[in-house]
Amino acid sequence: MTKDVGKDEPAKKATAKRGAKSAKPAARPYERPRGGEARSIADLVPEIGRTAFRKFGFIQSSVVSRWREIVGDRLADVTQPAMIRFPVGQKAGGTLHLTISGAHAPMLQHVAPDIIGAVNRFFGYAAIATVRMTHGQVTPAPAVQPPAMLKPVPAELGDSLRDIGDPELRTVLERMAAGLASAPKIPKIS
Repeated sequence: MTKDVGKDEPAKKATAKRGAKSAKPAARPYERPRGGEARSIADLVPEIGRTAFRKFGFIQSSVVSRWREIVGDRLADVTQPAMIRFPVGQKAGGTLHLTISGAHAPMLQHVAPDIIGAVNRFFGYAAIATVRMTHGQVTPAPAVQPPAMLKPVPAELGDSLRDIGDPELRTVLERMAAGLASAPKIPKIS
């Protein structure tokens, strides 16, 4: 029997070595696979829209969203920007492709230089050189909402807000000051 015991000792040593190799290291704390903090959907939408608009040649998606402001109400009712194409490797001298409803093409041929000027003013440089028009269905852009009725600045806010010339900025700052001045409210959960 002593011989059997001697044979078991090398087997025990081999098992001990294998056990040391198969021992798992200490578990790491959980890390998010993508990293970073969670972001709100409102923060993600401009990025998603930006890639979609770039696919169709829009450098700035605001050309589409602010089309009525750029060209005016009359032209925005009958036109819609489809895409902007630039020469390879350039960001100037591009072609603006417009979708036109009905028989407005002859009129728009005459005002094409005005459209080019308005879009270039919006970009701030000579981004557009030509306009190409195609017939199609145009969904009119929604009308620009005028700012809310502006009330005079309350006396308790002081003279600091009265000097602000931009009415929208003044309204936002008034609301913010009023919200900061009021007592914090505990939200109700129903």
